[in-house]
Amino acid sequence: MDITEGIGKPLSLNFAPIKENTMSSPTSGKYNEDSIRSLDWKEHIRFRPGMYIGKLGDGSSPDDGIYVLLKEVIDNSIDEYAMGFGKTIEVTIKDKTVTIRDYGRGIPLGKLQDAVAKMNTGAKYDSEVFKKSVGLNGVGTKAVNALSSYFKAQSVREGKTKVIEFKKGEVFKDHNIISSDEENGTIMSFQADDSIFPNHHYITEHVERMLWNYAFLNTGLKIRFNGAKIESEKGLFDLLEHNINSPILYPIIHLKGNDIEVAMTHSVQQYSEEYYSFVNGQHTTQGGTHLNTFREAVVKTIREFYKRNFEAADIRKSIVAAISLKVEEPIFESQTKTKLGSQDMGPKGPSIRSFIGDFIKTELDNFLHKNENVAEELLKKIVQSEEERKAMAGIQKLAKERAKKAGLHNRKLRDCRVHYNDNNERRLETTLFITEGDSASGSITKSRDANTQAVFSLKGKPLNTYGLTKKIVYENEEFSLLQSALNIEESIEDLRYNNVVVATDADVDGMHIRLLLLTFFLQFFPDLVKNGHVYILETPLFRVRNKKETHYCYTDIERQNAISKLGGKPEITRFKGLGEISPDEFKHFIGKDIRLQPVIIGAETIIKDMLEYYMGKNTMERQNHIIDNLRVDKEEGVEVVTEIIE
Repeated sequence: MDITEGIGKPLSLNFAPIKENTMSSPTSGKYNEDSIRSLDWKEHIRFRPGMYIGKLGDGSSPDDGIYVLLKEVIDNSIDEYAMGFGKTIEVTIKDKTVTIRDYGRGIPLGKLQDAVAKMNTGAKYDSEVFKKSVGLNGVGTKAVNALSSYFKAQSVREGKTKVIEFKKGEVFKDHNIISSDEENGTIMSFQADDSIFPNHHYITEHVERMLWNYAFLNTGLKIRFNGAKIESEKGLFDLLEHNINSPILYPIIHLKGNDIEVAMTHSVQQYSEEYYSFVNGQHTTQGGTHLNTFREAVVKTIREFYKRNFEAADIRKSIVAAISLKVEEPIFESQTKTKLGSQDMGPKGPSIRSFIGDFIKTELDNFLHKNENVAEELLKKIVQSEEERKAMAGIQKLAKERAKKAGLHNRKLRDCRVHYNDNNERRLETTLFITEGDSASGSITKSRDANTQAVFSLKGKPLNTYGLTKKIVYENEEFSLLQSALNIEESIEDLRYNNVVVATDADVDGMHIRLLLLTFFLQFFPDLVKNGHVYILETPLFRVRNKKETHYCYTDIERQNAISKLGGKPEITRFKGLGEISPDEFKHFIGKDIRLQPVIIGAETIIKDMLEYYMGKNTMERQNHIIDNLRVDKEEGVEVVTEIIE
């Protein structure tokens, strides 16, 4: 859901199915030689896809599997560019078919099948060819192949080309090598397997964000996405300009060195820290060694520059920064490469801590000495943060005590067992449903998966926080407890739930509560929304059934289709609130077939202006908008006035 465009088409998010243990148990049969079996590479990937691409999903979330498949193929093209071959990458997505074309050297034709269908095979084991590559273990493209209903690999090299076509990892058409007048490079096409990614779809904003990140990290690279141009001249400087949605305190500081690039500034209105971190072009959304070191190095350098022992929180409050690092043979904590575990720059290189620490100490210190106006503004910001923190110290202490007590006794939070900041294979599935009232929360609580789904119940309509300071977060018990439940007081680095789902009724009051919650997140924790963690839960408006079949309908069109399919005079129930849906039915709507609308902030959206327009004091502009966009519908003989948000 683009908050600037109102509610769009319902989207879906399907979590990875939990496979049953196939090993015999004392009660299910004998454990013998027949119990042991070996899977070939493609069988193992299809049986345990989560090991290779994280969660599955259907495209609603930016970390869903279909985007990981896209990334794995593009990474190979990026590595070619990084080695100096091929300045253009073309990406096309049409009718669920993805095609990536680069103009690099092309895979050696005789090794094309091995490169895409033989595990642990690739040129990246030769560190002289790919010294600082994204993919190092020869798995990525093979996973795409195995998880696609159709996969085509083509290589063009020195006037010749070869094509091999696959279905679910199996070769079904191996073409002969023929002459070609095309430019060198590779062309990979695939269709994600619907049996693994049911009802999947690509959201343009998620794809564009991924491609823009590639452009920011590879200045000079030209990307064409469905014909549109994506390219950057200033790297991480452009990244911050592209992503910052509020006024900044001072011009972006942009520092570059061998194997490292940094950009940073402080937001005028933002309260939390916001970071974009990358290793060898990979967006490390969970950070890791490099990000932790960068945060520490900034604090240490600023303390030494001003010769004052400021609190780290005062220095980093409202910081917006990006860091990109090039590491030889990086060690990531999973195949999805979202968190760096390496301690060193390479087998013979310095430690990451000393490398980043020395760079920031030298370059940031020099910058502040040369730019006195920036140094003055930064000092004012730190002192202001210090004063605000001290003024709120008593309130924060009470809020933390209240949160600690609530963590043990709060009936409003029904927690789950696994959390996003755990090292657990199901961490990506973790979800917090924020509901209105006890009836709705009761239905979700009874039908949820207690391992990965938690419920936070609101007492009623929350406070409109637009224009208020963060002091209100601690003074308002409900928001204080919500902040504590999410664990986002300092930053979202230790966020406890991957998906934060607003679950309200599909009526005027429910819409109002949605807007109030989104205002809270955008006012104080915008990076929670920017990083794709916030969703709106879609629940059915109608149940259409006869004695044999039941259909749950999310739109009036679906209702009409269900009536036509069932024929006769089926029973039609209109759900007016979540509390009317029984737990037995609710389990169908928050399980594998859950429908979620992602809340997406457009790249051109200024958060302050948007919140002021929708949530500030009434203005003539907003009144005119409402008057111009009213319509009258007739529902069961009753006239309903609706405001259309365009």
